Amino acid sequence: MTQQALPDRVPDREARLGRARGEERSVHGVVLLLPGGTAHSVRRRSPRAAAAVLPLARRLARAGRGDSLVTHVVHYRFHGWNGAAAHTARDAEWAVDEVVRRYGDVPVCLLGTDVGARAALHAAGHPAVTAVLALAPWLPGAPAEAGNAGDAGNARTAGGPPGDATRPAPAEEEPIDQLAGRQVLFVHGTDDVRTDPELSFRLAERAKRRDPGVCRFEVHSDGHTLSQHRSEVAALAEDFVLGTLGDRPFSRPLTDAFAAPPPLGLRMPLAAGFGRSLRG
Repeated sequence: MTQQALPDRVPDREARLGRARGEERSVHGVVLLLPGGTAHSVRRRSPRAAAAVLPLARRLARAGRGDSLVTHVVHYRFHGWNGAAAHTARDAEWAVDEVVRRYGDVPVCLLGTDVGARAALHAAGHPAVTAVLALAPWLPGAPAEAGNAGDAGNARTAGGPPGDATRPAPAEEEPIDQLAGRQVLFVHGTDDVRTDPELSFRLAERAKRRDPGVCRFEVHSDGHTLSQHRSEVAALAEDFVLGTLGDRPFSRPLTDAFAAPPPLGLRMPLAAGFGRSLRG
């Protein structure tokens, strides 16, 4: 994939973890939330993107209180993925190291949206990571000018970022070995015009061939921010996190999705009202 050159001088910044949400005295698991971003930018991280994942961070902390779970939003050094530098993925890896430094040997779930979802998938090889949740992941072959969560989407195109006439590399070039032994959930809106849902399906399909712990849900008629079914997506995220980090069983739909062979388990519809009687 043709890379856009970074500036000669990249600002010297540090990633950081946002404030801990949940019970910090005896932590048994950590969820790291990785916000969206853009393809190429060394501007400062986006407060808007970080704010977009805060409601989910709060919800998961409340739901996981009985399992001693803590959530942190990751604040990147830069707003962009930035080609081979993969700054967002490197910051995700740093964040897992920081969790181990603070809390010791606890399992970590990486929960990312957009560019942050790709970072979560790339950083999954860290020994502390046991689960990955990728919401509307931005992948090569999707419009490279990925946006912040909450931004309006543009029509899907075959090209790269503005000014780059070269088609990005296909999703087949994305690594999958690091996903082995992890439980991985993809969630994508079928009407997403910003990040192509077929690319996440193809990546999930490749990963599923290598490891059974992969499934994918489709949110029909929803777009990139999954805003039309926000409560259902949040309930699914809660179900996945508590089932992977906590001592709780998955709901029947999630259990069925993991058990079903492809393509069935990779095109599971997220039902309207999911979560109202999640375990009832």
